[in-house]
Amino acid sequence: MSSSTGALFLADNLALDFINSEYGMGEQHQDHLADDHSVMSWLQQAGLLPEGKLPPPPSGLLTLARQLRACARTVVHAAMQGAETDLQVINQILETGRPIKELTWDKQAKALRITTRRRDHSPASLLEPVADALATLVTHDKFEYVRQCEAHDCVLLFHDLTKSHRRRWCSMATCGNRMKVAAFRSRNKV
Repeated sequence: MSSSTGALFLADNLALDFINSEYGMGEQHQDHLADDHSVMSWLQQAGLLPEGKLPPPPSGLLTLARQLRACARTVVHAAMQGAETDLQVINQILETGRPIKELTWDKQAKALRITTRRRDHSPASLLEPVADALATLVTHDKFEYVRQCEAHDCVLLFHDLTKSHRRRWCSMATCGNRMKVAAFRSRNKV
């Protein structure tokens, strides 16, 4: 599924969707993180910021977002191969962007609740949920179901959460259909 601005949300995982915010090659290259405002828009589309008018983005958001995306891509590929890689960017965001948890009284429910709120409006605080989703993904026992689309010209990643774990395409509507049509034509050449 894609958003109205064309960002793809089809990976079934926040971190993979963030990595997939850049895809394609040459004239087909798409980068949905073009400036600080587009990063804020992506975060809102991902459900990490409330709907409505976005606040002004903090300075340096695009730079940190692109660093996180590049590092996340490297970490996922390294984890798929069982290899070590540099985790500095992710760990920095996890530390400096860590949300604040507080014990609060919910008057309506007449009960204590743990509430979580963003530490501040810094780039690390805004991107911390993505870094946290990545850390959870690569350390979870279902990481083995992270796949790259099997279409020869697609680099998108997805988390195969189907019951049979036999998903092959980032999206059946795009790559899956194209590859099935190509295979059919190849089989039926005269």
